[in-house]
Amino acid sequence: MMTKDPARTFVCGEQETSCCPEDMPSVYEAASIQSTIEVYIFIDPLCPECWAMEPIIKKLKMEYGKYLSMNIIMANNLQSSQQQGQQKCRNLVKELAQSYNETGCRTGMPCDGNVWYENIMTTPESAITAVKAAELQGRGIGAKYLRRVREALFMHKENIADEEVLIACASRVQGLDLNEFKEDMHSSATKKAIADDKCTIQEMDIDTAPAFVLFSSDVEEPGVKIEGGYKYEVYENQILQLADTPLEKCPPQPLESFTSFYSLVATKEIAVVYDMTLEEAHKEMKKLQLQQLVEEIPTKHGSIWRSLSDTAT
Repeated sequence: MMTKDPARTFVCGEQETSCCPEDMPSVYEAASIQSTIEVYIFIDPLCPECWAMEPIIKKLKMEYGKYLSMNIIMANNLQSSQQQGQQKCRNLVKELAQSYNETGCRTGMPCDGNVWYENIMTTPESAITAVKAAELQGRGIGAKYLRRVREALFMHKENIADEEVLIACASRVQGLDLNEFKEDMHSSATKKAIADDKCTIQEMDIDTAPAFVLFSSDVEEPGVKIEGGYKYEVYENQILQLADTPLEKCPPQPLESFTSFYSLVATKEIAVVYDMTLEEAHKEMKKLQLQQLVEEIPTKHGSIWRSLSDTAT
């Protein structure tokens, strides 16, 4: 639960709508510097705008991860469709499908609205519960699990309100104890973790996801709140302003190592993280494909690249 001063609102210029913090290799481990910036990221697992923030988050972790302590907070943008009439439910499904497709077209992140016609989900509550259950095994495990859940939804059009799908996602997370996870899906500890997130959302006055709240190491200073999706430079500039000393940007990982670590990445993520155009990123990944290091999986909006390395997680 947050104990610092309420976050002050940060108003940006032109908006661009384009996890997680503990899943980078040890060379980029967070919170290794005494002057750490605390980052709270509010995410709805069903929200396409939140999904479109993945490239930004990956780039922040690569370049400034050793200065950042990142906390993922689960939010819920949707009212349960079970609480709405049949016609309103149909309209909501149509709106969500359109939103997914528009986000995919605009951002380049794989996002297929047909999932809402093929697998209608009532709320993100099941997915939120599963993410919090995974987090009980460590924030790193929780971050990797959240990524697998969102891959299932946005890349594979799976129903992440289905407990079997959520368990299958857990089975793909290296280091996660599957039996413990299944028990925690229904545990009081998970319910408390969800309640704590709701308290944090209220305390920080978060109205929608995605949203970032950043705090410097000075506990007397209020936080900076950024609601919505913006260009990478907006978040980078705020981090640099909050730091009490100059920050040294970490050099980029080799592309092969980056792909191997995440195991499944979109062309858009590579383009943002490595400051490339989509065409340049696709060309570089094709080189790795010729070396039989990755395979390309075409989607409705851009390509996904699966690592063929034995070290992929």
